[in-house]
Amino acid sequence: MNTTCDCRGLPVAPGDTVRVLAVTLDPDLDDDDADMFRDMIGATCEVERIDGDGAAWVAVWWNGFDGPLLTTVGLDPAQMEKMA
Repeated sequence: MNTTCDCRGLPVAPGDTVRVLAVTLDPDLDDDDADMFRDMIGATCEVERIDGDGAAWVAVWWNGFDGPLLTTVGLDPAQMEKMA
């Protein structure tokens, strides 16, 4: 699957830019990791890939205490809005 849709039903493909509206947190995440995922809400990110379930995977780089950190998350249609 190379495309999915956003919260408004607009098509989303790899390379498109989306705004993160929500994330689904794993209940086993520690507080610091959960905070990083929550901080993704409102960020604009480029879609890297669409998986077989239709989730759009995006990544955000952070400046951590020990250097750069990468957080990736798969977004369902209701969790993202395609940017113009």
